Amino acid sequence: MTYDVVVIGSGPGGYVCAIKAAQLGLKVAVVEKRETFGGTCLNIGCIPSKALLHASEMFAEAGHSFDTLGVEVAPKLNLSKMMAHKDATVSANVSGVAFLFKKNKIDTFRGIGRIVAAGKVSVTADDGKAQEVEGRNIVIATGSEVAGIPGVQVDIDEKVIVSSTGALTLAKVPEKLIVVGGGVIGLELGSVWARLGAKVTVVEFLDTILGGMDGEVSKQFQRMLAKQGFEFKLGSKVTAVAKGKKGASVTFEPVKGGDAETIDADVVLVATGRRAYADGLGLKEAGVETDERGRVKTDAHLQTSAPGIWAIGDAIAGPMLAHKAEDEGVAVAERIAGQAGHVNYDVIPSVVYTSPEVASVGKTEEELKKAGVDYKAGKFPFTANGRARAMLHTDGFVKILADKKSDKVLGVHIVGFGAGEMIHEAAVLMEFGGSSEDLARTCHAHPTMSEAVKEAALATFFKPIHI
Repeated sequence: MTYDVVVIGSGPGGYVCAIKAAQLGLKVAVVEKRETFGGTCLNIGCIPSKALLHASEMFAEAGHSFDTLGVEVAPKLNLSKMMAHKDATVSANVSGVAFLFKKNKIDTFRGIGRIVAAGKVSVTADDGKAQEVEGRNIVIATGSEVAGIPGVQVDIDEKVIVSSTGALTLAKVPEKLIVVGGGVIGLELGSVWARLGAKVTVVEFLDTILGGMDGEVSKQFQRMLAKQGFEFKLGSKVTAVAKGKKGASVTFEPVKGGDAETIDADVVLVATGRRAYADGLGLKEAGVETDERGRVKTDAHLQTSAPGIWAIGDAIAGPMLAHKAEDEGVAVAERIAGQAGHVNYDVIPSVVYTSPEVASVGKTEEELKKAGVDYKAGKFPFTANGRARAMLHTDGFVKILADKKSDKVLGVHIVGFGAGEMIHEAAVLMEFGGSSEDLARTCHAHPTMSEAVKEAALATFFKPIHI
């Protein structure tokens, strides 16, 4: 059988692409090397980490804020139960994808996929047996893998020196945890273990955490994490990570010069980002070009340099976000079906699922300044929001950036409880080219956290009401 589409990889990009293509009437096959569907995100990334983030946040609230609300409890940590909740969440999600594949009559081939010729993918199973799958279109959706520390040899055993994968399965709460990398993954997983009792130190090469985020957001958020007990070693280059008799150590030196320092911990989490996974795919032989970072090159329509081969998600350039991959998967399926699939890369929200959450969409102030855009900014703090006060979640603010002349919203940044949910009204507004006045004049239910978004919009185009 020759399929219309063969998707290599069943992560968020791959499985969404497959389902959309099937919905459009195409015959689809998926090649997956794992025993379960969902890729890194559902198995060892987004989903399990959010399960632990939520559970640990409930534990922390029970121990710190419940008493103020008149709820007197003495929380006791049962880590094995918390891990069981995480595992059950993962199981439900990956089973859901399997159900959707069956519902949409998508065939599955288990094993490692390799493009061997135009329209042909060889699939090698665990037992070494290979079979060929033919498809008029091949979609590379192989995702990414953990990147190490540049220039530093690190022996990740997933017990003492761990990647994000090992950090999701620790058998006990470490007394001291060192996180190498102040990005999203490091801060989220660091938050989990900090809430459960670990002393967390973050070592970061840059002078700020969350490197690509709005500068003001980054600074304010760092202060909030410091109040939660995080210690930061910024502007620090890691030169060694070594395992000892008890735990491990990290050696680092100031980027701008100075003496090296070594600190010890029970566990070291290496969270220095991820790299595109394309090993063994046969890209060169298939005529698929890659860039200097090993990512698959695509044109504006996500087509590679080889006819009939497409690529999406972490395997190509752009933010490594599951929802970005999903949108690309839909766009590719639509293009293959003869429709006009499109992704608006200017309106892709990003969220850090810490407490409080950090969410943004569009441009930062630094990006607008660099581009020479004349803009205006409006802010509103959650300390002035009634619902936030009622829930004891007054940390943070909403900031809206708009073109000074047209008032078109160019970027929105939120630090606060539920920021990851609130950011979407900004995304919808920006998708339709809306202005801060449009948002400010849209009625918001009272009392809600989202009123802070409206007030920030009021502050952008004229004046807020409640400050």
